[in-house]
Parts: sequence; structure tokens; C-alpha cells
Amino acid sequence: MMVSPLLAKAASEGREIVNVTPERAGWTHLGFRAVRLAAGETETVQTGTRELCLVVLTGTVDVEVDGQVFANLGQRATVFEEVSPAAVYVPSGKTVVVRNAAGAGHLAEVALCTAPCDDATRSVSVIDPASMRRSVRGKGTNTRYVCDILPHDDPRAAHLLVVEVITPSSHSSSYPPHKHDQETPPTETLLEETYYHRLNPPQGFAFQRVYTDDRSLDEACAVENHDVVMVPRGYHPVVAPHGYDLYYLNVMAGPNRFWVFKNDPAHEWMLAP
Repeated sequence: MMVSPLLAKAASEGREIVNVTPERAGWTHLGFRAVRLAAGETETVQTGTRELCLVVLTGTVDVEVDGQVFANLGQRATVFEEVSPAAVYVPSGKTVVVRNAAGAGHLAEVALCTAPCDDATRSVSVIDPASMRRSVRGKGTNTRYVCDILPHDDPRAAHLLVVEVITPSSHSSSYPPHKHDQETPPTETLLEETYYHRLNPPQGFAFQRVYTDDRSLDEACAVENHDVVMVPRGYHPVVAPHGYDLYYLNVMAGPNRFWVFKNDPAHEWMLAP
């Protein structure tokens, strides 16, 4: 079976679920990993020249950054709960140790979102779930539920933007199709993007298309639980089939930390009142 070059298939077992480096994606800024940790297991990350947004997708973890411990972060058993995630922002030059703080039999799932840092003075900080904006976008079968984890108006990061979205079954998302691949503010900005997909029930699947106006890029991806779709450019709508709710964690990064998108003019008519 041919697999789209934009689709990073997940490992069903083991610590590392999926890993998208800038080199693998063929772009400049964005990196994304997802790991699963059994009780007591740890993951160590050196941020180097990059910044990190650590998102506790499920389970409970302790996070230690250069000896400073943030204990018992995370309370979700599943990403489909109507609860904002725990998250920690870490700038460059830090050593991060993540430990599953739950008891035996409880896995923790953690997303490690990275981008180049800058020379500004930036601090390690826990992103309070209570401070994360939750909103509803769209209407009808285009309705989806959004949680802004690290939006572009949060000043703590240099390049990273992080958001999670739940799309109910039989609904579309990132729709009408939009893109952000030209650095022409204030009309559009250039942001690389990954979609980390989760399905409920987990045996489900969803579809994501990535395409450009001239169709020099036109890929349709059938995504399964834990898969990542890389969006280097172009429009990128998502559809969740009947019977399966879809969650995705969006991570974006580009030369400037500002999210402005352009809708596909062929489909913009549906936004009319």
C-alpha cells in the first residue's frame, strides 16, 4: 500500500509513538514527538537551541527542568474529555526529565513540540489549564471544539503555537479549507504544521487532504489513531466519518509567531451568513 509522504504512521507499541523532525518533514522550524510512558518510566529531553512545549495528553507526570520539579501534571484519562491539558513551556538550553507519576498499569502520553528559540530572555513556566481559551468554531456539521494551549498572543514562546481540537463524528474540521504558507502579513503568514490524530473508538479512521491551488501538491491521507499528518504548504481540511470522534493536536511554527490564514476562495461561499 502506498503511504503519502505527508503521513507519519504511528508505532502501536513501545515508548516512541511517532517522531517528526524538520529533516524528515523537509522544512525549517517545526518538530513533533509523541511518547508513551509506563508507570515510573522517564523521558529526558535536551532543548539545545530549541524551545519546547510539553503537553500531557493523558495520564499524570512529574516534569523536572534543571532541578525544578513540577509535580502531578495532567488529569485526563483520554484526550476526549472536556478538560484542558496540562502543559509546560521550556526555552532553550534546558534539561527536561518527564516521569510517569501514576501507579502501575497507568500509561502517560506526552507530546513534545519544538521549534527554534531566540535570544530573548524566556522562562520555564507551567501553562495553567484554567487559562487556556476554550471555544466552539463552525456550525452544523462543521462544528468543532477548540482549546488554545499556546496561541500566538501568548508572549512566552518565540515560534511555537499549540492548539487541540475535537471534531465530532460525521463533522468536518479545518474547514472551509484554509492555508498559511505565504509570509504576507497581515493577509497570510507562513507556518509549518503537524496534526497529531486520535480516534474514539480507537479502531477508527479519518481523512485529511493537503492541496495547493495549482495542485502541484495534492495528497489525501487516511489517518488512524496516533498518526501525524505534516502540512508543509497548502490547504488541509479534515473529515471524521460517522461513528468516530476525532481529536487532533495542532502544532505550528514559522519565521514569525503570528497565525493568519487564507481560505480557499472556491469554498469560502459557505461562510456567508
